[in-house]
Amino acid sequence: METTAIGKPVKDPVRLPLTYGGETVGQMVLGPRAGGPFTPADAALLEDLAHQTAIAVHAVTLHREAVRLSADLQRSRELLVTAREEERRRLRRDLHDGLGPRLAAQSLKVGSARMLYDQDPKTADTLLSELESDIEATLSEIRRLVYDLRPPALDELGLVGAIRDAAEHHTSHAANGLDISVHAPDKLPPLSAAVEVASYRIVQEALANVTHHASATDCVVRLTVTGELRIEVSDDGTGIPEGHRSGVGLHSMRERAEELGGTCSVGRSPSGGTRVLARLPLPDREKLASRE
Repeated sequence: METTAIGKPVKDPVRLPLTYGGETVGQMVLGPRAGGPFTPADAALLEDLAHQTAIAVHAVTLHREAVRLSADLQRSRELLVTAREEERRRLRRDLHDGLGPRLAAQSLKVGSARMLYDQDPKTADTLLSELESDIEATLSEIRRLVYDLRPPALDELGLVGAIRDAAEHHTSHAANGLDISVHAPDKLPPLSAAVEVASYRIVQEALANVTHHASATDCVVRLTVTGELRIEVSDDGTGIPEGHRSGVGLHSMRERAEELGGTCSVGRSPSGGTRVLARLPLPDREKLASRE
């Protein structure tokens, strides 16, 4: 709280609260006049002055809060624009440096095979065989680009189905007999694309950490919906060592949650392992749907 003072402090000052709309926004501290205590007329005047001052203090507070919120909003917009442009640059690089040259090379092979087909069928057949492999590799690259934009499993299986599928994948590839169970409502409310992708990526990253670093035998993924979507991934592994610095994966999970106005924390689970807890806000229409 800021303080503005005129004159010297006295032993027993008069304190007048500055209130606006039933809320105390400050305090006016006054020393008595040299000639004696305040008269009733003085008191009435000071009460009126306190009222006017409270209005001014409230207006200044609102202005400063508006400036702060505006600055926060501007920073959020800058982060979103930066993230969008970085994604566009990555896609452009993948298309220009990856798919572009591959398709150009395939086009040349098609032309060469056509020219050699009558004169040297064997060489033409070799070129066509190479072209078949190139096309398969190109299709794999296209699938990777599509997956990076939005995992197809979300559209094919829904969020819970996609998470169950990811859990089965990590279970089958774990080297120490890891068991992963998924607990989720039979039906989730309609979720925005951003919430679906963020939820799936957070669970996916958490499961990757469990599989590769936790030395766990049991892991539980739990989704619950109240006024928010709560995602919890806990394991019975070795836990996070003291002084451990967050890597790219943990930072990515937090960033995905914060982009949507949510939170993501990583700490010890009740079983002594690691727990990832993400809370993602739901738009009003999704909150209403969750109560139906």
